[in-house]
Amino acid sequence: MPEEPGLFEIIHSLRAMRRLKPDPVPDDLIRQILLAGQAAASGGNAQRWRFLVLKDPEIKKKVQVYYKKAFDEVVGPRYASSPPPPGSDPGKYSRQHRAVEYLTDHYHEAPVWIVACLEDGPNPTRSAGSSIYPAVQNMLLAARALGLGSTLTTRHITYEKEVDAAMGIPPGFRSYAILPIGYPMGRFGP
Repeated sequence: MPEEPGLFEIIHSLRAMRRLKPDPVPDDLIRQILLAGQAAASGGNAQRWRFLVLKDPEIKKKVQVYYKKAFDEVVGPRYASSPPPPGSDPGKYSRQHRAVEYLTDHYHEAPVWIVACLEDGPNPTRSAGSSIYPAVQNMLLAARALGLGSTLTTRHITYEKEVDAAMGIPPGFRSYAILPIGYPMGRFGP
Protein backbone atom coordinates (compact mmCIF):
# COMPACT_ATOMS: atom_id res chain seq x y z
CA MET A 1 0.00 0.00 0.00
CA PRO A 2 1.48 3.39 -0.95
CA GLU A 3 2.43 5.72 1.86
CA GLU A 4 0.10 8.68 2.38
CA PRO A 5 1.65 12.10 1.81
CA GLY A 6 2.85 13.94 4.91
CA LEU A 7 1.64 17.35 6.01
CA PHE A 8 4.47 19.31 4.41
CA GLU A 9 4.15 17.44 1.12
CA ILE A 10 0.43 18.27 1.15
CA ILE A 11 1.14 21.93 1.92
CA HIS A 12 3.77 22.24 -0.80
CA SER A 13 1.76 20.37 -3.44
CA LEU A 14 -1.54 22.13 -2.76
CA ARG A 15 -2.46 24.37 -5.65
CA ALA A 16 -5.58 25.83 -7.14
CA MET A 17 -7.24 22.96 -8.98
CA ARG A 18 -9.59 24.73 -11.37
CA ARG A 19 -10.20 21.81 -13.71
CA LEU A 20 -12.34 19.22 -11.96
CA LYS A 21 -14.01 16.06 -13.20
CA PRO A 22 -17.81 15.93 -12.79
CA ASP A 23 -17.57 12.47 -11.15
CA PRO A 24 -19.48 12.16 -7.85
CA VAL A 25 -17.53 12.59 -4.61
CA PRO A 26 -18.50 10.24 -1.76
CA ASP A 27 -20.28 11.91 1.15
CA ASP A 28 -17.76 10.39 3.58
CA LEU A 29 -14.95 12.38 1.95
CA ILE A 30 -16.98 15.59 2.13
CA ARG A 31 -17.68 14.86 5.80
CA GLN A 32 -13.93 14.52 6.46
CA ILE A 33 -13.30 17.85 4.73
CA LEU A 34 -16.00 19.53 6.82
CA LEU A 35 -14.55 18.10 10.04
CA ALA A 36 -11.15 19.54 9.09
CA GLY A 37 -12.79 22.94 8.65
CA GLN A 38 -14.52 22.70 12.02
CA ALA A 39 -11.18 21.94 13.68
CA ALA A 40 -9.71 25.30 12.64
CA ALA A 41 -8.91 28.11 15.02
CA SER A 42 -11.24 31.09 15.03
CA GLY A 43 -11.13 34.52 16.65
CA GLY A 44 -12.12 34.17 20.29
CA ASN A 45 -12.98 30.53 19.52
CA ALA A 46 -16.38 31.88 18.47
CA GLN A 47 -16.73 29.45 15.53
CA ARG A 48 -19.69 31.37 14.12
CA TRP A 49 -19.25 29.61 10.83
CA ARG A 50 -21.60 27.40 8.91
CA PHE A 51 -20.70 25.29 5.91
CA LEU A 52 -23.30 24.70 3.25
CA VAL A 53 -22.78 21.67 1.02
CA LEU A 54 -24.28 22.26 -2.41
CA LYS A 55 -24.83 19.53 -4.98
CA ASP A 56 -28.00 20.81 -6.66
CA PRO A 57 -27.15 21.45 -10.33
CA GLU A 58 -29.91 24.05 -10.76
CA ILE A 59 -28.68 26.18 -7.85
CA LYS A 60 -25.10 25.90 -9.09
CA LYS A 61 -26.17 27.01 -12.59
CA LYS A 62 -27.89 30.09 -11.13
CA VAL A 63 -24.74 31.01 -9.20
CA GLN A 64 -22.52 30.33 -12.22
CA VAL A 65 -24.34 33.07 -14.16
CA TYR A 66 -23.15 35.65 -11.59
CA TYR A 67 -19.70 34.06 -11.40
CA LYS A 68 -19.35 34.48 -15.18
CA LYS A 69 -20.74 38.01 -15.07
CA ALA A 70 -18.13 38.98 -12.45
CA PHE A 71 -15.44 37.49 -14.70
CA ASP A 72 -16.65 39.45 -17.71
CA GLU A 73 -16.90 42.71 -15.78
CA VAL A 74 -13.98 42.52 -13.33
CA VAL A 75 -11.61 39.56 -13.49
CA GLY A 76 -11.21 39.16 -17.26
CA PRO A 77 -10.34 42.81 -17.90
CA ARG A 78 -7.90 42.75 -14.98
CA TYR A 79 -6.07 39.72 -16.40
CA ALA A 80 -6.02 41.25 -19.87
CA SER A 81 -4.52 44.53 -18.70
CA SER A 82 -2.07 43.48 -15.99
CA PRO A 83 1.45 42.08 -16.26
CA PRO A 84 2.36 38.75 -14.67
CA PRO A 85 2.77 39.00 -10.89
CA PRO A 86 6.26 38.81 -9.35
CA GLY A 87 7.74 35.33 -9.63
CA SER A 88 5.67 34.49 -12.70
CA ASP A 89 6.33 34.80 -16.40
CA PRO A 90 4.05 35.47 -19.38
CA GLY A 91 3.69 31.77 -20.22
CA LYS A 92 2.80 30.73 -16.69
CA TYR A 93 0.46 33.69 -16.32
CA SER A 94 -1.27 32.79 -19.58
CA ARG A 95 -1.76 29.16 -18.43
CA GLN A 96 -3.20 30.40 -15.15
CA HIS A 97 -5.56 32.69 -17.02
CA ARG A 98 -6.75 29.80 -19.20
CA ALA A 99 -7.42 27.75 -16.05
CA VAL A 100 -9.39 30.67 -14.59
CA GLU A 101 -11.42 30.88 -17.81
CA TYR A 102 -12.04 27.13 -17.69
CA LEU A 103 -13.31 27.33 -14.12
CA THR A 104 -15.49 30.29 -15.08
CA ASP A 105 -17.18 28.25 -17.80
CA HIS A 106 -17.39 24.99 -15.83
CA TYR A 107 -17.85 26.26 -12.26
CA HIS A 108 -21.31 24.74 -11.94
CA GLU A 109 -20.05 21.30 -13.06
CA ALA A 110 -17.96 20.66 -9.94
CA PRO A 111 -19.85 17.86 -8.20
CA VAL A 112 -19.77 19.49 -4.77
CA TRP A 113 -19.46 23.02 -3.49
CA ILE A 114 -18.72 23.85 0.11
CA VAL A 115 -19.90 27.37 0.87
CA ALA A 116 -18.12 28.91 3.85
CA CYS A 117 -20.45 31.26 5.73
CA LEU A 118 -20.20 33.33 8.89
CA GLU A 119 -22.91 34.58 11.15
CA ASP A 120 -23.03 38.37 11.23
CA GLY A 121 -22.03 39.70 14.63
CA PRO A 122 -23.75 42.61 16.35
CA ASN A 123 -21.05 45.05 15.21
CA PRO A 124 -19.43 43.74 12.01
CA THR A 125 -15.90 45.02 11.49
CA ARG A 126 -13.44 44.86 8.64
CA SER A 127 -11.83 41.77 10.15
CA ALA A 128 -15.13 39.98 10.75
CA GLY A 129 -14.56 37.54 7.89
CA SER A 130 -11.00 36.67 8.81
CA SER A 131 -12.03 33.80 11.09
CA ILE A 132 -13.42 31.79 8.18
CA TYR A 133 -10.17 31.53 6.25
CA PRO A 134 -8.26 29.18 8.59
CA ALA A 135 -11.24 26.82 8.24
CA VAL A 136 -11.16 27.23 4.46
CA GLN A 137 -7.42 26.46 4.38
CA ASN A 138 -7.97 23.35 6.52
CA MET A 139 -10.65 22.18 4.07
CA LEU A 140 -8.37 22.80 1.07
CA LEU A 141 -5.59 20.81 2.74
CA ALA A 142 -8.00 18.01 3.68
CA ALA A 143 -9.30 17.83 0.11
CA ARG A 144 -5.72 17.60 -1.16
CA ALA A 145 -4.91 14.86 1.39
CA LEU A 146 -7.93 12.89 0.13
CA GLY A 147 -6.86 13.24 -3.51
CA LEU A 148 -9.54 15.83 -4.31
CA GLY A 149 -9.01 19.14 -6.03
CA SER A 150 -10.42 22.49 -5.04
CA THR A 151 -9.68 26.18 -5.07
CA LEU A 152 -10.69 29.15 -2.96
CA THR A 153 -13.20 31.28 -4.87
CA THR A 154 -14.62 34.59 -3.73
CA ARG A 155 -15.73 36.13 -7.02
CA HIS A 156 -19.38 35.45 -6.17
CA ILE A 157 -19.16 38.23 -3.57
CA THR A 158 -19.34 40.75 -6.43
CA TYR A 159 -23.03 39.79 -6.57
CA GLU A 160 -23.35 38.75 -2.94
CA LYS A 161 -27.06 39.45 -2.43
CA GLU A 162 -28.15 37.67 -5.60
CA VAL A 163 -25.84 34.69 -5.05
CA ASP A 164 -26.65 34.28 -1.36
CA ALA A 165 -30.36 34.35 -2.25
CA ALA A 166 -29.85 31.72 -4.99
CA MET A 167 -27.96 29.48 -2.54
CA GLY A 168 -30.52 29.93 0.24
CA ILE A 169 -28.12 31.51 2.73
CA PRO A 170 -30.30 32.31 5.77
CA PRO A 171 -30.71 35.85 7.11
CA GLY A 172 -27.95 36.80 9.52
CA PHE A 173 -25.29 34.86 7.60
CA ARG A 174 -22.98 35.82 4.73
CA SER A 175 -21.00 33.66 2.34
CA TYR A 176 -17.27 34.35 2.26
CA ALA A 177 -15.96 31.61 -0.02
CA ILE A 178 -17.09 28.81 -2.27
CA LEU A 179 -14.89 25.74 -2.63
CA PRO A 180 -15.73 23.74 -5.76
CA ILE A 181 -14.60 20.19 -4.99
CA GLY A 182 -14.00 17.24 -7.27
CA TYR A 183 -11.42 14.86 -8.61
CA PRO A 184 -8.74 16.87 -10.41
CA MET A 185 -8.12 16.61 -14.13
CA GLY A 186 -4.49 17.58 -13.57
CA ARG A 187 -1.92 16.60 -11.01
CA PHE A 188 -0.95 18.11 -7.70
CA GLY A 189 2.33 19.95 -7.49
CA PRO A 190 3.96 23.31 -6.92
